[in-house]
Amino acid sequence: MAVGRDIMLLSNPTWLEKVDKLRDLNIGQHVPLPQLVVVGDQSSGKSSLLESLTGIPFPKDQSLCTRHATQITSRRDSENCVNICIIPGPHASDEHRKHVEAFNEKASSGFEFREKFVGILKEANNKMGLRADILTGDGAVFSEDVLKIEVKGPHEDYLTVIDVPGIFRTTTQGTTKEDMAMVRELVKTYIKEDRTIILAVLPSNVDIATQEILELAEEYDKNGERTLGVLTKPDLVFEASAKAAVCDLVQGKKRPLKLGYFLVRNCGADSGSLEPSELDKFFQKEPWNDLPQDQVGIPALKEQLRSLLVKITEREFPKLLRDVSDQIRECKRELDSFGPPRQDEREQRTFLSHIAGTFQDRARTALAADYSADPVFDQDELRLITHVMNITDVFSDDFQQGAHSRHFDNIRLSEPSVPPTPTDVTAELAPEYEAPVELMIDSLRALVPKAKVDDATPEELAELGDIIVLQNKFPMPRDEVTTWIRDNYRRLRGMDLGTFNANVVTTAFAEQSRKWGDMTKIYMSRVIITIHRFIAAAIRSVFPDEQARNKLWSAIIESLVERYQLAIAQANLLVEVEQRKQPYTLNRQFTEVLSKARGYRITELLRPKARKDTSQYGELQYMVNLDDIAKAAEGKRNVEHLQEEIHDILRAYYSLALDRFIDNVFQLAVDYHLLHGPSSPLKVFTQEWVINLEPEELEKIVGETRSAKKRRSKLAKKIEDLYNALKVVKN
Repeated sequence: MAVGRDIMLLSNPTWLEKVDKLRDLNIGQHVPLPQLVVVGDQSSGKSSLLESLTGIPFPKDQSLCTRHATQITSRRDSENCVNICIIPGPHASDEHRKHVEAFNEKASSGFEFREKFVGILKEANNKMGLRADILTGDGAVFSEDVLKIEVKGPHEDYLTVIDVPGIFRTTTQGTTKEDMAMVRELVKTYIKEDRTIILAVLPSNVDIATQEILELAEEYDKNGERTLGVLTKPDLVFEASAKAAVCDLVQGKKRPLKLGYFLVRNCGADSGSLEPSELDKFFQKEPWNDLPQDQVGIPALKEQLRSLLVKITEREFPKLLRDVSDQIRECKRELDSFGPPRQDEREQRTFLSHIAGTFQDRARTALAADYSADPVFDQDELRLITHVMNITDVFSDDFQQGAHSRHFDNIRLSEPSVPPTPTDVTAELAPEYEAPVELMIDSLRALVPKAKVDDATPEELAELGDIIVLQNKFPMPRDEVTTWIRDNYRRLRGMDLGTFNANVVTTAFAEQSRKWGDMTKIYMSRVIITIHRFIAAAIRSVFPDEQARNKLWSAIIESLVERYQLAIAQANLLVEVEQRKQPYTLNRQFTEVLSKARGYRITELLRPKARKDTSQYGELQYMVNLDDIAKAAEGKRNVEHLQEEIHDILRAYYSLALDRFIDNVFQLAVDYHLLHGPSSPLKVFTQEWVINLEPEELEKIVGETRSAKKRRSKLAKKIEDLYNALKVVKN
C-alpha cells in the first residue's frame, strides 16, 4: 500500500510544484490554493510537530515563538539546497513589500540550514518589523508576512505545510487584545477556504473540549470533512481514563472527523535527538498498541498528509484554473468601469475629449432621429427630436384652439343646413368642429407625458426653477366678441368720419393675444426640460463614472442655464414684438382674407333678397338684382359698420400673426437657440470646450481620486498576478 502511494506521489510532483509557484506569487490572497495548514492553541506542541514533519528545529522559547505564517516546502531534487525568503502580506504597502522582498537567504544543505535557522529566523523577524523580544521593545508582535522555507534534496519528501501562530485567550507575554484578534483573523484566513486541509494540533494531556482550535475549525468545516486531528504529547497522559479517552478519539468513537485523528510523539526538550523510530517505540505499549498502526506515529502522518495534498490538488486543479480565469474577467470588468487611465493632463484631456466627441455623436443622432444607429436610443429620454416635435405639435394646436381671448364671429358662406368645411377660412372656429380637434390634441398630448413641466424632479427644479414655468391652466376663449369690440371702440374712438383710430386694432390685438406669453413660456419650459433630460441621459450613457460625471455636470450647468435663458429671451422678444408693435403685415393674404370677409358680409345681407334658380346643369344658384347690391349696407349705422370692419381686420391679421408667431417661436427660439444654432445647449459639452479647459479645471473634473488611483493600481497588479498564475497553471 505504501509503495503504491509513493508511486502516485512521485508521478504528481508537477502539480505540487505549480501550486507552490502560485503561492510564491501570493495568488492565495485572490484564489484559494490547495494547502495543509497547521493550527492549534499555544503550547499545543505545534513547533515540535513541525520539527518532526520537516526536520527543521523550530525554537521553543517564547521570544521566537511562531509570530507569522511559515510555509515549509520540501521537494525531491538531485542536489541539496535550501532557499529562504519572505512573501509580503496581502495588505503590505509598496514600501514594506520592497523591504521584505529584499530578504533572501540560501544554504547549501539541510544541515547548514538547521545550524543557522535560529539566526535566520531572528533576521526574518527583524525584516518584518517584529520586536526582537516578545516581552519588550519596539515593533509589532505578529505579522501578516509569510516566511517561506524551501528545502530540496534527493531524500526529501514531497510535502508543503503552512504553520500559523497559535491561538491564545489571554493577553500575556507582552501581547495585547489587538494581537489576539489579529492571530484569530489570520488563522481564519487560512482555514476558511474549501481547498485547505486543517491540521488541528491537540495535546493529549488536555481535554480537547477546552481547545479553541476545534471550535474554530468547526465554524468553517461544519461536517469535519477537511479537518485532521493530530494528538500530541501522549507520553504526558498518565491516567487510564485519560488514555482511554485518547484511544476513543483515534478509533472514531468520540467527536469523529472524516479524516480521523493521528497520535504522534514528537521530540521534546528532554528527548534529545531521538529518531522517529525510537520515539514511536512508545506506541508498542498498552493501550496504544491496540490502535490502528496507520494512525500512529510521524511516518504514518506524513504519508497521509502527502496523500491528502496530492488528492486535493488533483481534485481542485480544474476548478483552480476556472477561478483564476473568472477573477481575471471580474477584475477587467471593474477596471473597465473606471474608464481609461487619467493620471496626468494628457490622459485627462484625451479621456474627456473622447467622452465629449461621443456625446456630440449622440446629440447629432438624436436630432436626426436615426435611432436605429445605436441600441442606446431605446432609452426614451434620448429620443430628443421626437419629443420636441410632439411638444411643438401640441403647442401649435393649443395655440390654434385657445390662444385668443374671444372667438371671432362665424360668417357662413352657405345655407345653415349645409355645414361649412373645416378648411373654410370663415369657419375656422365653428363650434361643431371643436370636439374632434380636442380629441386630436389629447391624442398628441399622450405622446409627450414626460415633457410635462409639473413632473419635474427636485433636482431639475433646483437647476431650472428660475427659468421654467410650472403648468398653468388657461381660460378658454369667450364669446361676445362684438360687444367687446364695441366697448373697446367706444373707449378709444376719436373724431372719425367713416374711419376709426388705428390704436383700436392695436389694443384689441394685444387683448386678443394676451395669453400668448404664458402659453409660450409653458412650451419653452417643456422643450427645455426635454433637452435638459436628454443632455443628462446622454452624458450618463457615455460617462459611467458617476463621481466624475457629477463634477462634469457641475462644470457645464451654468452654461446650459445661460443658453436656456437666451432661448427664453428670444421667445419673450417675439411675444413683445407681436403684442406691442402696431399691427402691420406685407403678407398679401391679409388683403385677400379681409376682402373675402367683406364680401361674405355683403353676401349675408343679400341672401334674404336672393332668388333661387336652377341652371341648365341642374345646379342651385342665387340670383340677385344689381341694384340690391348697392343698397345692401343701407340702414347700418356708421358705428356698426366700423365695428364690423374692426372685427374683420382683427380676425384677418390675428390669423396671419398666429401662424407667423408659431413658426417664429419654433424656428428662432427652439430650433436655432436650443437645437441647431451655435448657442444651443447641446453644444456646451464639446471637444473644443475640453481643449480650452485649464489644467486645474480638467483635474477637478476627471482627475482620479486617491482611492480610485489606488484601486486601479491594485486591480492592474492583481490582473498581472492572475495572468502569471494562469501561465503557471497552463504550462
